[in-house]
Amino acid sequence: MKKNLHHISKIVRGQAMKKTKHVIRKVGTTPFRVFMNSNNNLVGMVVMLMVLATIGGVGLLSVLTSRPIASPVARFLYIDADDDFDSICVKMKRDLGAGSLAGFRLLGACTSYKEHIHTGAYSFSSAHHTLRIFRDLRAGHQTPVKMVVPSVRTIPQLIARVAPQIMADSTELQELLNDSVYVDKLGFNAQTLPALFIPNTYEVYWNMNAKAFVRRMHREYEVYWNKARRAKAKELKLDPIEVSILASIVEEETANNEEKPRVAGLYWNRLQRGIPLQADPTIKFSLKDFSLRRILFKHLEVESPYNTYKHVGLPPGPIRIPSVVGLNSVLNREEHKYIYMCAKEDFSGTHNFARTLSQHNANARRYQQALNKRKIK
Repeated sequence: MKKNLHHISKIVRGQAMKKTKHVIRKVGTTPFRVFMNSNNNLVGMVVMLMVLATIGGVGLLSVLTSRPIASPVARFLYIDADDDFDSICVKMKRDLGAGSLAGFRLLGACTSYKEHIHTGAYSFSSAHHTLRIFRDLRAGHQTPVKMVVPSVRTIPQLIARVAPQIMADSTELQELLNDSVYVDKLGFNAQTLPALFIPNTYEVYWNMNAKAFVRRMHREYEVYWNKARRAKAKELKLDPIEVSILASIVEEETANNEEKPRVAGLYWNRLQRGIPLQADPTIKFSLKDFSLRRILFKHLEVESPYNTYKHVGLPPGPIRIPSVVGLNSVLNREEHKYIYMCAKEDFSGTHNFARTLSQHNANARRYQQALNKRKIK
């Protein structure tokens, strides 16, 4: 404590008195008001401390240099656009477990912070004293947070997972991603939009709005789709969006990462030969029923551009947001001659692959028998 007092006293006696042009007044019984200079620095605050030290002694300075947070483990304080000084104090008590905020409130009363609150996420612990906490909040020195962009099936699911991690709410994100003009400027449409998102964990500032989020996702898209990967896609006669579409089918077909390049190779073989993909996951997507465990002939009649039994080539967009593993499995497909596959009868989640229809039919019969045995309809 003595070191803190000596440091503050030194600042006050030295640079502060030379630089400040503030007017310190006492009006009636109201507290002292310190007006900050045009450089927007903390000189005024230091002068205020000098005055307080003069009239109140060491006790007041002790309050300002106290450590209000007891936890040695850092906790986050989230400040929203609708927060004011009082609600911030409430959050400090509730979320940080702060004790006395007398020093913090005093600093708030003697500066313009109440009129210039910065949104964001701020991390504090018992290592931070009141002056440090106030300085970081007043300057908007945020702590970066981790934002997980998941591999999910739909844009609404993505929004539901992302919104709780940043300041932008789900409504703001939904409205922006539904804006066809905005999405078109990014090079996508409603069907291809899932290809924009590259699932990963990103370090961001929590107070990003919807446009900042999409801009970051577009930047990460360009980072992933570097020259080398674009060249690989070109060798496959695909563009980045088409790679994403194919990867989404691969990922819905198998959760086994080791098998994904083989599945990707199979579908690429079909594309090159002009054979319909006949991918069951596209039927589930067409029906909007991902719970289907068995695709029947009646399901194959669904009218949809995503029905790859009726339409040759790739569907108009990804049927999910594919992971980086899925994207890489297409770019690094396994080279083979398989054009058929069927889920294994052991329900391991992997597949039997075949080059001929007769081999495939044999595999399919074993799988159908296993389904019947388990009474799966």
